[in-house]
Amino acid sequence: MALRDDYLCVDRFLGSLADARALAAALELGLVDALADGSRRSAADLRAVCRADRRGMGLLLDLLGGNGVVEADRAGVRLTPGFRSALAYRDLLEAKLSLLRLALPDFIGGFTTLLRSPPQFTGASRLFDLFDYGRAVDCTPGNVEHTRRWVRITTAWARYEAGPCMRRFDFAPHRRMLDVGGNSGEFLLRICRRHPDLRGTVLDLPAVCRIGREHVAGEPEADRIAFVEGNALRDPLPAGHDLISFKSMLHDWPEAEAGRLMERAHDALPPGGTLLIFERAPVGGRPGGRTLASLPFLLFSPWFRSPDWYVERLRRLGFREVRVRHLLLDTPFFLVRGRKAQAR
Repeated sequence: MALRDDYLCVDRFLGSLADARALAAALELGLVDALADGSRRSAADLRAVCRADRRGMGLLLDLLGGNGVVEADRAGVRLTPGFRSALAYRDLLEAKLSLLRLALPDFIGGFTTLLRSPPQFTGASRLFDLFDYGRAVDCTPGNVEHTRRWVRITTAWARYEAGPCMRRFDFAPHRRMLDVGGNSGEFLLRICRRHPDLRGTVLDLPAVCRIGREHVAGEPEADRIAFVEGNALRDPLPAGHDLISFKSMLHDWPEAEAGRLMERAHDALPPGGTLLIFERAPVGGRPGGRTLASLPFLLFSPWFRSPDWYVERLRRLGFREVRVRHLLLDTPFFLVRGRKAQAR
């Protein structure tokens, strides 16, 4: 089977700051929705829909035309076939635009600070303020709403990254999976949908679990997905799972804490159980690492680790059959897996 990740086509329309901002405006103003059915509309009709200035609409259509979002002729303006295909991943496109809106001021105004003092950078960063996990502990209305903002973004990534993961790791032999820091449960939901014999548990902070239960409610797989509120560094990991996963989670922690999380996963697994780590690699100058769409991950890059770091610790914990698979999505990723030794 070909390893196709068609959702990556959205990055084609985020090639420059002008491209991204014009596309965001087209979504905000309703222009994309007005053309989403494939119809052609005149520039005057679109001005009325968007309540835009005539010259402003001309500028927007020029930018969108140069970016391959729209095409125009005497019959009117329409979305290009390529962009209509990308609209199948609108949630991901909007998530990327939301992150860029936060990351650009951080990058322009704070990149030098990041290079000198990452803690000082994170203290002033709008991007890192969004991912304030401390606000997910107490389920006040304000905390839940704040948490919902970043969970919506991480859910979009998980929805599409689950496919590449499933094509490179065989979940079929497993019956119970624990996803530590699994936020809305979207990653686990996609896996359960593909594997009807699998049941899973998400361990995450209280506000995240509240949002996650809402997210999977009504899905056919909802009765196979449980949410457990807790702190993975402090509270017992739920027992009885033959597969434990960390998906885009361990980079959030310093080395000592990340190693401790892996140790706790080892202790919670039965003999022969598997630990799976799915992470972004350091970005920097690697393929995909210098595009506008990947800019937010460039700001996270000092916290991304080499897969060798995880391999060394898995082996130190006594895991067997440790394997690494590299993959290039919007940025470089890797899968690291290991099997807990059988009891003697």
